[in-house]
Amino acid sequence: MNSTGSARILNADEAAALAPAQVVELSRELVTTNEQLAAMQEQLAGLQHQLDWFKRQVFGQKSEKRIVSGDDAQMSLGELFATLPETEQAPSSEVAGHRRRQRADPAESGEPLSFFDESRVPVETIELSAPEIEGLDESEYETIGHKESYRLAQRPGSFVVLKYRRPVVKMKRDETIHCPAAPESVIRGSRADVSFIAGLLIDKLLYHLPLYRQHQRLIDAGFKLSRPWLTQLVHLAAALLEPIYEAQLDSIRASRVKAMDETPIKAGRTGQGKMKGGYFWPIYGERDEICFVFHESRKRQHVEQTLGKDPPPGSVLLSDGYNAYAHYAQKCGLTRAQCWAHARRKFFDARRIEPERADLALEMIGRLYAVEKRIREDGLTDQAALARRREHAKPVVRAFFTWIDQQFEKQDLLPSSPLTAAMAYARERRAGLEVYLDDIEVAIDTNHLERALRVIPMGRKNWLFCWTEIGAHYVGIVQSLLSTCRLHDVDPYDYLVDVLQRIDRHPAADVAQLTPRLWKEHFADQPLRSDISTTTG
Repeated sequence: MNSTGSARILNADEAAALAPAQVVELSRELVTTNEQLAAMQEQLAGLQHQLDWFKRQVFGQKSEKRIVSGDDAQMSLGELFATLPETEQAPSSEVAGHRRRQRADPAESGEPLSFFDESRVPVETIELSAPEIEGLDESEYETIGHKESYRLAQRPGSFVVLKYRRPVVKMKRDETIHCPAAPESVIRGSRADVSFIAGLLIDKLLYHLPLYRQHQRLIDAGFKLSRPWLTQLVHLAAALLEPIYEAQLDSIRASRVKAMDETPIKAGRTGQGKMKGGYFWPIYGERDEICFVFHESRKRQHVEQTLGKDPPPGSVLLSDGYNAYAHYAQKCGLTRAQCWAHARRKFFDARRIEPERADLALEMIGRLYAVEKRIREDGLTDQAALARRREHAKPVVRAFFTWIDQQFEKQDLLPSSPLTAAMAYARERRAGLEVYLDDIEVAIDTNHLERALRVIPMGRKNWLFCWTEIGAHYVGIVQSLLSTCRLHDVDPYDYLVDVLQRIDRHPAADVAQLTPRLWKEHFADQPLRSDISTTTG
């Protein structure tokens, strides 16, 4: 053994000269060294996998789309040119010269362009005169028609100040003076019209424009407003909308099938320059409604606080593999369904280490999604769709888990291998992954929920955090209603302008009618408007 402590191979004479005790000691050192080497190789593989993941997050594409390579015998266009010698060029042929006719601009041809909705977009008409008729009398020419062209324009700030001119009258009969009262804002005593409040909420939460940027835009447009005033408007408006949010949350809780997830958000301060970590727990109901419930942590008791202790009979909770959902399902006696997209994601991450076997797993999971796609394309519902799942998807699921059992029986994968972790994740959740096969109302994954909750990560990259936990709660209120508007094809601006005016006069017992899903049915045809819609500019 050398001075560095590493073992070396001895020749025959050296081995014969050693005492038996020394041979035993060297053998033990060799075994220890081999074990250390195997552990280091295993650690290196894990670190390399983490490095590849971080590189993908920073530099690579985030999509988990699997691109299947084509036939090896068929070369790509790039490979074809790469095989040509540098001195050899592809054969060329001369083509007779020609002049390409330039396509006419529709804007100049007088044909209307279909890039806007004339019923919703304000159009200002500018009359142009023909230079040929300048100085001529009207009897010398005849206007036989008009051609119209369109240009998209913008003013520096689209804000409007509504000026209410109220007459002060004196009655001659009794010399009393009268003046009509100014219209009351939806926020009592505020100078903000309902249209401005709706636009403020939509810009912040749908288009992720932070309030300080909106404040800068207002200042540049010539307004003198304080930045905290905008925050107060958001909080007061959210407080008005909270009963509607609570009614929508009750509707989701009453759903038999619900999907749930969690996503982090910084909310509240723990010290100078330090923010606390909180979580939105989005919950998606079977009526295409979503609510973002804020809690200060990721503890499992928040699942029960969000969903309630008494779910409807036969309830199903669709989620990822977080054990907080399993604890709630066991406590409340409901069925827990698992997401195939989360299981697939782990096999996708294992492709670099074990490409052949990971691709085989992805191919089987892809066949499950192909069945769902055909169900949608064929328009199947209820029993027909369920029969299609049982006939075509169930054998694939059975074969998938049989294949996983076979891989574990081979014992040729390291415990730290990403493929081992992916197979263990799927096998431990087999019961939950098979729930959708026998319940047509259960989706194959939680992608519909993840699409709807994407507004939170997108906003988090723009407004970064919420100063207080109350602010995060208010963000959840407004975002729940706006996201549900999108799900039901309801214009968020029309909706907010209407319900902010209607909430104080609407019966409290019927507040559920103001949720986006029911508002579309009861009030969308004749919504309440702001006074700005009656002005001509």
